[in-house]
Amino acid sequence: MSSRALVVIDVQESFRQRPIWAATSNPDLVDRVRRLTEAFRAGGHLVVWVLHTEPGTGTVFDPALGFVRLIDGLEPAAGEPVLHKTSHNAFTTTNLQQLLTEAGVRELAVCGIRTEQCVETTARLGADLGYRVTFVTDATATNPIEHPDAPPGRPLHEILADPRTLGVDEIVTRTEYALAGRFATIRTVAELTAELTELTGGSAELTGGRGPVLQGPVAG
Repeated sequence: MSSRALVVIDVQESFRQRPIWAATSNPDLVDRVRRLTEAFRAGGHLVVWVLHTEPGTGTVFDPALGFVRLIDGLEPAAGEPVLHKTSHNAFTTTNLQQLLTEAGVRELAVCGIRTEQCVETTARLGADLGYRVTFVTDATATNPIEHPDAPPGRPLHEILADPRTLGVDEIVTRTEYALAGRFATIRTVAELTAELTELTGGSAELTGGRGPVLQGPVAG
């Protein structure tokens, strides 16, 4: 049993089918996620894969269209769970917590798509459930977010030209500010993989990074 797990969230072909993917914050996402999975496996830690699904919607998240699958270059190892969720966070509509409890996991590292949406909400809920959470920002990806009042269906160049559009750097910064010291420790792929390589067994606690871990939110 391992006290740690890596949860890989929504790194799926669905997102690559959207025009906005051309403006993704992290073109190297697959390589970085692969580095993390290899490091966790080498340390004997659990890796859990999560895919987002919206059955019957006819969108890129509808399993009937065939895009609810990992992006090419990623593949679960034998015995690694692959969960399908319909909520933003990876807990509410899956048996993730049960799997983690059965495996004796107390520390989570989270990565995937999108930085401020499914990955962040999973980190927040994980912290509220008592897990020590590490948010591996450079193994997450997001895209520019249009203003709520923007007209739907605009081409990408209009979205990017709109000064009200929230850029990816702003999104990533906001997410780290919101999480650090409240819900998660912020780490890089290099930091976490180096630590996993140095440690033996799975009992040592995650240390360092760019912010302390708390097991719940800070008041105020």
